Amino acid sequence: MKIARIHNYYQQAGGEDSVLASEMELLQSRGQLISTFFLHNDAVDSMGRLTLAAKTLWNRDTYRRLRTFFRQHRPEVAHFDNTFPLISPSAYYAAHAEGVAVVQTLHNYRLLCVNAMLYRQGSACEECVGKSIPWPGVWHGCYRDDRKASAVVAAMLTLHRALGTWRREVDTYIALTDFARGRYIAGGLPASKIVVKPNFLEMDPDPGTGTGNFALFVGRLTPEKGVDTLLRAWALPDMPMPLKIIGTGPLESRVRQAAEKNTMIEYLGRQPLTQVMQLMGDAACLVFPSTWYEGLPRTIVESFAKATPVVASRLGAMKELIEEGCSGALFTPDDAADLAGVMRRLASTAALPAMRPGARQAYQARFTADRAYAALMAIYQNAIAKRAEGLRGVK
Repeated sequence: MKIARIHNYYQQAGGEDSVLASEMELLQSRGQLISTFFLHNDAVDSMGRLTLAAKTLWNRDTYRRLRTFFRQHRPEVAHFDNTFPLISPSAYYAAHAEGVAVVQTLHNYRLLCVNAMLYRQGSACEECVGKSIPWPGVWHGCYRDDRKASAVVAAMLTLHRALGTWRREVDTYIALTDFARGRYIAGGLPASKIVVKPNFLEMDPDPGTGTGNFALFVGRLTPEKGVDTLLRAWALPDMPMPLKIIGTGPLESRVRQAAEKNTMIEYLGRQPLTQVMQLMGDAACLVFPSTWYEGLPRTIVESFAKATPVVASRLGAMKELIEEGCSGALFTPDDAADLAGVMRRLASTAALPAMRPGARQAYQARFTADRAYAALMAIYQNAIAKRAEGLRGVK
């Protein structure tokens, strides 16, 4: 199959970039032909606000370039990961103008929310879900705490809702979880066009032993990752095991200070992936206290692959991914006392070692490369069939 992968890279590399690279490698390793069209947000620095706003709504240059790209490479399907802000939704129209099927992965909540996270002031927020004009996101300055920038994003969402872009110009959407699919249906996307395909691991890291008798946090040290909840929980008395923290970010100084004052906390900073995976396999559990819905956290998938149960917030993707008593446990979001209580209960009943087979089974059932490849090919074939049917309807 001839597949185009199209992506607008962010200025700071993130999970979407990793998923794109993994899927391209997976597809190419199995003989699929991949062509690529990439833009990078570093180009934004040289643009004025009005120019960037215009390109965000409809990038004429990208539309023309993509028409040429599609004629040159003749893909059967174009798989988009991110179009914001430089590629713009005009890219879908370019693909359909050349008879190319369109697949869009919904890595975040961009089509529903100005800041793409359904998150504001420390907790989940759905004020804009289902609104034809996401005006609360503008009022609150949800995109970069800037009302003018938020207004541009809101204008892009509003324009393309009015044009029917989201409903007509994408043949298939890929949601990472059933939870995300439900939010998008509530936001107005056609249920018939949204399929669920989770992210995956390229290589099976093999299960760990869980004999380290410590809890582990791995992630960006940011407010939405629940770092404050984590530190408050481990400041409470009688925590049953020490906590190791891996990661960097804006809250690094707070984590360092907590580790200096509390012998139950060890801050390890940034670590190479091999060391992260070793510690994850040794850990009694991974703690994932995020206070936003998340997409599909790779860290949880990695933990399951290492047979390490996950203790996470009862929220969004985490609530769906973790089966209580089997692959992990859940606690009330942003509730340090509840997190501490769950940890004490699990340790006192020796429940964590008993959940290791369930965590490993969760990985094998959903997150392997073989399953991802089969799902991707089925999605592509379905999107191509839908596009062909649409073209026949036009004649």
